[in-house]
Amino acid sequence: MARYTDPSCRQCRRIGEKLFLKGDRCYGSKCGVERRKRPPGEPSRRRPRPTDWGLHLREKQKARFTYGVLERQFRKYFEQARSDRGVTGDQLLSTLERRLDNVVYRLAFVDSRKQGRQLVNHGHFNVNGRRVDIPSFLVKEGDVVTWNKIKGDAVPEYVQTLTDGLPKRTVPSWLRLEPADLKGEVLSLPDASENDAGIDVRLIVEFYSK
Repeated sequence: MARYTDPSCRQCRRIGEKLFLKGDRCYGSKCGVERRKRPPGEPSRRRPRPTDWGLHLREKQKARFTYGVLERQFRKYFEQARSDRGVTGDQLLSTLERRLDNVVYRLAFVDSRKQGRQLVNHGHFNVNGRRVDIPSFLVKEGDVVTWNKIKGDAVPEYVQTLTDGLPKRTVPSWLRLEPADLKGEVLSLPDASENDAGIDVRLIVEFYSK
């Protein structure tokens, strides 16, 4: 399985804004964007004004970095969104939001999507009572996401550490969190109007339409 292995802070610095890829670290003084505001690579005295294509590329990369998706899979999501009914950009965001690694992040079970991807990949979550270890698994309306309690009904220590004080963040209205049971339910499909990633999907559609 291909994945990005370089430092996550380089992605934020490349975009020029915080993408909150490393959880709590992004809110403190150790954030890479705060410590080194220039993009990665050799410093330049004068950077050229970005072209329209450059702006479109930046927005596409921003979406990719935010959800931890490589180019080939992202293009596949876009082609699927273009063939579905509805607005292409909204369909694309809906698909990205329905990824299981994003859902456990939205439910505040984990501190970042990257952490969610790792825990899902290690089989720590169930969907409708069955273990799912595929981060790109797309949930649907009515699905129930729970922690995989390996030792009977006992809650492992690492789960208690991650879920202490739930909810840590605001849970979107298309999800319902039950902190006492460490359970989340998909109430409906994600609404693009609730997305807080600040992604302009119009630019992404224009990028792939050229």
